[in-house]
Amino acid sequence: MEKEKPTMERRIRAIEDRLEIYNLIAGHPPSADTGNAAYAEAVFTADAAFDRGPDLSGAVGNKAIGANLQSAGHQAAIAAGLAHFTSLPHVTINGDTAVVVSYLQILTPRKSGETIEVPNHGGSRGYHIHRVVTNRWELVRTRSGWKIKRRTLRLVDGSEPARELLRGVMPAA
Repeated sequence: MEKEKPTMERRIRAIEDRLEIYNLIAGHPPSADTGNAAYAEAVFTADAAFDRGPDLSGAVGNKAIGANLQSAGHQAAIAAGLAHFTSLPHVTINGDTAVVVSYLQILTPRKSGETIEVPNHGGSRGYHIHRVVTNRWELVRTRSGWKIKRRTLRLVDGSEPARELLRGVMPAA
């Protein structure tokens, strides 16, 4: 028995959903690196949870998540040159929910050491990769578009929690 072919309308909606989700996730690094609390409040649900693991503070609610971007600690990190650098996310959409998994690197400029010149690009001491984490975003479709319901980070350090976030993303071959 043949599978029913999706309608053009369903195919277009799937494309639009995926593009909206990509843009939502891609907005995280520039919003975090500029402390844009209004963006965070707009893209997280009112009851969203941000779980950064047992060693870092998290937040519950879009207002609290936005406030974290305005905290003295986060503002100091921005002033020091904080840069969030993400991998292309893997997106799984299931009706009105979606799961997005990616890696996130936190980069900071090196403040000391020898300057390295790159032709036509100037000089720099380079960057330090502060940490790499697995990043799992759980999304819900709302009347105003896709929103983040839960975000979970785990440090990539060889331990089980980071691998656990990655399991189940890819279908078995």
